Amino acid sequence: MSGRSFPGWTGPPPAGVVVDLDDTIYPQATYLRGAVSEVGRAAQAAGLDGEAVCRALRSEIHAGSDRNGTIDRALARCAVPPDQAAKITPVLVRAFVGYRPERLPLYEDAGAALAALRTRYPLACLTDGNPVIQRAKLAATGIVDAVDLVVITDELGGRARRKPHPAGLLRIADRFGVRAEDLVVIGDRPSKDIAAAVAVGARSIRVGTGEYAAAGDLPPATVSVPNLVTAASLLCSLVQGPEVRRAPAPQSAR
Repeated sequence: MSGRSFPGWTGPPPAGVVVDLDDTIYPQATYLRGAVSEVGRAAQAAGLDGEAVCRALRSEIHAGSDRNGTIDRALARCAVPPDQAAKITPVLVRAFVGYRPERLPLYEDAGAALAALRTRYPLACLTDGNPVIQRAKLAATGIVDAVDLVVITDELGGRARRKPHPAGLLRIADRFGVRAEDLVVIGDRPSKDIAAAVAVGARSIRVGTGEYAAAGDLPPATVSVPNLVTAASLLCSLVQGPEVRRAPAPQSAR
């Protein structure tokens, strides 16, 4: 198979495309705003200042959305006594985890970009996080129906299997019947998405969207582009007409 090349790309087109979810397909901030509001309502119902808890939790998330203990630190910011915090934290965690948005809007034209990729390549979504939360996001974005396969790394062995651990990419390669090094990974976060690609010897495309848009290029991606639409355009340009490869049938891991 041959195709047009673009700066930074070497070798043939990939055997499959893997796309990150949060801040690659949709802006995760939209989900977090709703989840924080849900926590605030639960805090208010428990006798705390719900708005103060929301402000504190937003500040903690702004410092890093995937850190552990954000709710604990938010309550400490609000000067909630430790004994009271110990009782209320599980309630607030349940509120956060239980948040179910009806709809999460994708980045502009991201849906069309995924559809174009899927006509040419086997297409998977690889995402980290609590499976309950990630499945709520997947449902609200409609991504399950836009790809051939979804893999949530936490379902492969908990937090230890999150990117950059190669387990997720190895699972996708196995389901697609290709070599992991022949995949290409599209993602926003160098230390997770790009590093996972490096771990299996795959190529990668970094998008400059979301929380980590200003993060350093370590490790460097094969190619860096502004967004998913540009990444899809570049990959679609590599295959033409009769050389287009259809995606496999949906897999049970969805």
